[in-house]
Amino acid sequence: THYPVVYLLHGYGGSYETWIGHTKPTLQQEASKLNVIIVCPDGKNSWYWDSPENSKSKFETYISNELIDYIDTNYRTKANHKNRAITGFSMGGHGGLWLGINHPEVFGACGSMSGGVDIRPFPNNWDMAKRLGSYDQNSQSWQAHTVMELTHLIKPKSLEFFIDCGTEDFFYDVNCKFHEKLTYLNIPHRFLTMPGAHNWDYWSKSI
Repeated sequence: THYPVVYLLHGYGGSYETWIGHTKPTLQQEASKLNVIIVCPDGKNSWYWDSPENSKSKFETYISNELIDYIDTNYRTKANHKNRAITGFSMGGHGGLWLGINHPEVFGACGSMSGGVDIRPFPNNWDMAKRLGSYDQNSQSWQAHTVMELTHLIKPKSLEFFIDCGTEDFFYDVNCKFHEKLTYLNIPHRFLTMPGAHNWDYWSKSI
């Protein structure tokens, strides 16, 4: 038997162990129930970009190219974009959409839980300036590296989108604006919001 694959990304300050350590029931049980392979990469604090400021930080290439090739070579996967999805929470929610939109030939579905879908309101947070340079001197680079400004790359029916954010989350406003932009541009997607904040109580339900 060959299986579809879900790539599950962690947030800022996390690691490949983050999802496994916080998810109940366990990811192993969920994978068995759904008949999928779940892969939890380590993205450091990269925001899943190929950093224009640090040539050694190429996490977009790592996940969308190198890791995919490794998983498809070593596991019984359905090795095509229609059977690959990518999602995550917070920084990983941004990463799920960033990688999905930029690589529709690799992923057929992408999602975000409490994702930082617009990074520009947070120029001093989460080491993003180390990856992109300071916002005041590199505003064009920040604009080019935020999910909010990627909608022109989305081809009709090329991706399935799922976006989720709690009503008390500090990313709630930017998620609502992203949902509104997708709706205005007639890009099909699913948007879910529930009471909740930026924490594991919410992500444990969201996953």
